[in-house]
Amino acid sequence: MVSYILKRLLYTVPIALGVTLVSFMLVYLAPGDPLNAVAPADAPADVVEALKSAYGLDKPIPVQYGKWLLRAVQGDLGKSIASGREVLTEVMSAVSNTLRLAGVAGLAGVLAGCVLGALAGYWHGSWIDRIATVLSVVGVSIPHYWLGLVLTIIFSTWLPWFPAMGAGPGGSSEWVWDIAHMRHLVLPAVTLSVIPLGIITRTVRALVADMLEQEFVVALRARGLHNRAIFRHVAKNTAPTVLAVAGLQIGYLMGGSILVETVFAWPGTGFLLNTAIFQRDIPLLQGTILVLCMFFVALNLLVDIVQPMIDPRIGRA
Repeated sequence: MVSYILKRLLYTVPIALGVTLVSFMLVYLAPGDPLNAVAPADAPADVVEALKSAYGLDKPIPVQYGKWLLRAVQGDLGKSIASGREVLTEVMSAVSNTLRLAGVAGLAGVLAGCVLGALAGYWHGSWIDRIATVLSVVGVSIPHYWLGLVLTIIFSTWLPWFPAMGAGPGGSSEWVWDIAHMRHLVLPAVTLSVIPLGIITRTVRALVADMLEQEFVVALRARGLHNRAIFRHVAKNTAPTVLAVAGLQIGYLMGGSILVETVFAWPGTGFLLNTAIFQRDIPLLQGTILVLCMFFVALNLLVDIVQPMIDPRIGRA
């Protein structure tokens, strides 16, 4: 087990380096000048050169990458061109909000998907299976930003039950676990949860239906085991795959929430990333992408480590 974990940690190093390279290079493929956020288009040449020197944009790209990577390892992601604030401070504040939103949405989607998938798998071909299949197809197919707009119209305009924007009363971005703040969390969390709900439902349904046809399940039934005991064996054998899929879905929620956070003006990494793109704020854009990618890498590493604890056969493979 120890050697397995060390191998996974070793494999993570080149992946992390590749992530830093991609995070740094992608922003240079977009058109536009990042200095437009702090200098007008008709700024004198000496002013433009001074700004480039201040932000390190006058160096060759490999040199910029090396210096940026060295600072990033030390926890320094630079300063935002548009606001002048520390990028790490802004990103970590946004990450906490996105983690809160993605955590609630992921938990709701995974739990609901496991329940629906298990019911559909056990009663394969029944009306429960058909309902679960329809819900999973709708969850996977429907654009979540469109669903967010529909939910806002219904539950914020027609039925003023939940706020439409912000993370707290009065547009506050400070979070407190009370009813007033949790009401702001409902609509974006429900919107984000439909995709993992659909994928987990389909995955669990297929796994349970296939597992019930395995010879060991037939043998357990022949021995007279109750359905509850059989369910424990089925759940134990399907858990590693479900865990891997759930980990990927929560990672996707962290990086794929940009449109949902923009619709609901949720002050998370998606909203911050959208702002950085439109302002062409390269340090903020690079820092946000890097943190999101590293979170995804860390989440996959965690799943790889937890899976052998559930199924020791993975560690021996």
